[in-house]
Amino acid sequence: MTYQITIPSSGHQYSAKASDSLLESAIAAGVNLPYGCRNGSCGSCKGDILNGSVDHGDYAAGALTEAEKAAGKALFCCARPLSDLSIACREISVDLIPPRILPARVERKEQLAPDVMALFLKLPSGEQLKFMAGQYIEILLKDGKRRAFSLANAPHANTLLELHLRLIPGGQFTEYVFNEMPDKAILRLEAPFGSFFLREDSPKPIIMVAGGTGFAPIKGILEHMLHNNIKRPIHLYWGAHARQDLYMTALAEAWAAEHAHIQYIPVLSDPSATDQWQGRTGFVHQAVLDDFAQTGLADYEVYCCGAPAMVAVAHADFVAAGLSDDAFFSDAFNYAKPQPAA
Repeated sequence: MTYQITIPSSGHQYSAKASDSLLESAIAAGVNLPYGCRNGSCGSCKGDILNGSVDHGDYAAGALTEAEKAAGKALFCCARPLSDLSIACREISVDLIPPRILPARVERKEQLAPDVMALFLKLPSGEQLKFMAGQYIEILLKDGKRRAFSLANAPHANTLLELHLRLIPGGQFTEYVFNEMPDKAILRLEAPFGSFFLREDSPKPIIMVAGGTGFAPIKGILEHMLHNNIKRPIHLYWGAHARQDLYMTALAEAWAAEHAHIQYIPVLSDPSATDQWQGRTGFVHQAVLDDFAQTGLADYEVYCCGAPAMVAVAHADFVAAGLSDDAFFSDAFNYAKPQPAA
């Protein structure tokens, strides 16, 4: 069964199979809806069902509340049509690059921290992956499952694709990468995905908030800006548990030392005595709120990447502090399939 999906605000229409999510069908049709995780965790694709009905599917309870669902909202990455629909959502003005499937060879691995590995992938000769800084790829596993990882390199430096992987105990793919994967291993990937990328038509100063390996896409965006001489003021906040988790802090410190428009603020939530930490402590998003308590956030854009709980709290608190809702761009990731809502 196929249904017609209409977006009245833009006049866009596309067809959606009952077996596919509204987002999957939109991507296939070239309709640019905002999205991040594609698994019901981040809420980036949340929109309104104006007419018609959907199967909401499985999603993380924190990404869509019962009150929101009762008010007609849905997560388009999970919702499947049960009828023709009219929907309302923010559309992306930039044309997104269609994803495609490619083979890649593991060129090398580099351990950045005890539980963080950089994986460098090389595409076949003559192939290049076109993407926007901050987007992500999906590794296609042999059992049909997928694992999503943000690209840590900028588009201009695409000889190798750089990923930052955190070791998840019992995690099928990360355990393999850390303990078994040989150099020159061949992987299959699909890319690019995601609407987490720099809005280059905006003049606003930027607050970047990274949690753990959420630093990866932030790194790609920042290196893209430096390469293209985009000098909008940047306040980079990187939050982690302990000092060793700031696995590329020397790079961030160098950015700040070499570029007057970049400030770097590392924040540890649980530094140990051996860290001898003299810097900021607590939750990383709270450090932002503390620093901008007097001025508010109305004049800024925020690019936030990390665990869904951190991203959700940061979004709510930043909007309460004056940030425009459409000036918050996020990439939230889960290490496993989210628990379905009750």
